[in-house]
Amino acid sequence: MTSILRSPQALQLTLALIKPDAVAHPVILEAVHQQILSNKFLIVRMRELLWRKEDCQRFYQEHEDSVVSASREIAAFFPDFSEQRWYEEEEPQLRCGPVCYSPEGGVHRAAGSGDPGSA
Repeated sequence: MTSILRSPQALQLTLALIKPDAVAHPVILEAVHQQILSNKFLIVRMRELLWRKEDCQRFYQEHEDSVVSASREIAAFFPDFSEQRWYEEEEPQLRCGPVCYSPEGGVHRAAGSGDPGSA
């Protein structure tokens, strides 16, 4: 699936966490995934994690509603992701389009480029 995305404004990173109840039911998980796509969010990374209760408690203990917190949370889930590199290299390509969605990988990428992979 290819779409053209042209935006004069920089894209922002948003971390979406899908909790275990949804992941446990494939139909619900697919509905959540389709809702994300239908609202024109671009998926640039996707990962499944199995966290212990202690991991969840530590994550939410540090949770604040701020840009710094969002960067810290993204780093917790994607330790090899370079936010700076994404903003410098990938974000302009995704913003200016065309954009392809890969159902196999579950992420969007600039059309004609390889899988963004890990930074």
